[in-house]
Amino acid sequence: MNGRTTVGMRIAGGFALALALLVVVGVVAYRSADTLADDFARDNEAHDVVEAIERMASQMEGAVAAEREFLLTGKEDALGRHREAVSATREGLTRVERLVASQPAQQQRLAALRPLVEARLAELAKAIDVRREKGVAAALEAVGASEERRLDDDIRRHVVAIEHDAEEHIKALQADAEETVTAEKRTIVIGTVAAFALALGVGAWVTRSLARDVKSSIQGVRGTSTELQAQAAQQATSAKEQSTAMTEISTTTKELLATTKQIEESARRVNRIAEDTTGAAGKGRGVVEQAQTSIDRIKRQVDLVVTHMLELGKRSQQIGGILEIINELAEQTNILSINATIEAAGAGEAGKRFAVVADEIRKLADRVAGASKEVRGLVEEIRAAANATVMATEDGSKAVEAGTRQFGEVVATFRQISERVSATTEASKEIEISARQQTTAVEQVNVAVADVAVTAKETEAASRQTLEASAQLVELSRALERLVQSDGRLS
Repeated sequence: MNGRTTVGMRIAGGFALALALLVVVGVVAYRSADTLADDFARDNEAHDVVEAIERMASQMEGAVAAEREFLLTGKEDALGRHREAVSATREGLTRVERLVASQPAQQQRLAALRPLVEARLAELAKAIDVRREKGVAAALEAVGASEERRLDDDIRRHVVAIEHDAEEHIKALQADAEETVTAEKRTIVIGTVAAFALALGVGAWVTRSLARDVKSSIQGVRGTSTELQAQAAQQATSAKEQSTAMTEISTTTKELLATTKQIEESARRVNRIAEDTTGAAGKGRGVVEQAQTSIDRIKRQVDLVVTHMLELGKRSQQIGGILEIINELAEQTNILSINATIEAAGAGEAGKRFAVVADEIRKLADRVAGASKEVRGLVEEIRAAANATVMATEDGSKAVEAGTRQFGEVVATFRQISERVSATTEASKEIEISARQQTTAVEQVNVAVADVAVTAKETEAASRQTLEASAQLVELSRALERLVQSDGRLS
């Protein structure tokens, strides 16, 4: 290629001209197709107008026929059909007006047709009213009036004019469509032939210019390929040495990865042992705290027993005082019974019964005195036992208090052990995390080294391919030179 234009620019310029010509042909074809589509739409509208006006006329004839049937028979179903036909006639006329909204001539005809249709429908309604009021004969006389015939003729004339205008419009649209198709075919044929001729000319021009550029470039390609061959050979040797070195590094990193994994596993085992130790220390601490709680509860119970025993001693003293009073009452009662016995003996026969009662009272006083002595003995025994129990419980309370202090020291010791084991567990976790991070880093290094090793091998292979490609490029430059020199068209 020369310094002014490239081969791509020449090819692009030639094909741009051909493409511009094809674009022109396409635009013309598109506009023709758009025109055909518009003509087709208007042709459909014209056909719709013909169909709608014929349907309106048919509905009006149906209304007349139903009116005639009603006049002759008087049946209500004929009157219902007449009403439906009248409604359909008006709707059909409205539809025709919508279809010819863009056609002024047809609108004028419809403007003249609508009053005629309404007048004819009014005549039909009038005949129906005559049939209902005056009978069949009067209705039949009204049917044959000249006004109805005139309206029918005018309506038919306007309908025929509308149909004729629509048909003429259809013929004109068909003629325009044929002319558009002919022009489009002519444009496509001419544009295609011109584009083909232009493409052939561009191809010939590009071929001649390419031959000149190829001949001028072969010498440069040959020299460059020779230098590339020498550089590729040197690069292949260096790539092979680099691949060997990266293979050795990859082996070393694999061994380092295995070692770091062993360290990580050992750290994980140490962490598990520390966690188990922490759990055991926590359990022991809990057991000791529970034991201390139990001892505190025992101490409170012992204190409570001492309090109750002291209270029992006070109550036994109170009971002793009450027994003293009971004993004095018994002595007084005994004295009173003796006096009563003396008085009864002095009373003679009349005091015998009273003497018996006094004797019983004396015996009761003796028993009360004996019972109070026994109770006093029991109270003294209870008091002595309570005193002994108080002394024993005080000794037990002192022993429990001493045990509580010792358990407090044991709890403090377990707390220190638990804290130190927790610190050991945290340290082992940090060691495990560091080992895991080191393993991850070594794995990443291993992957990177493996990638570099693969890249080195690929570089070595690429260098070999480059060497082969440079050799093939030398052969190709020679073949191109022979081809250019032997081809008369390119030379």
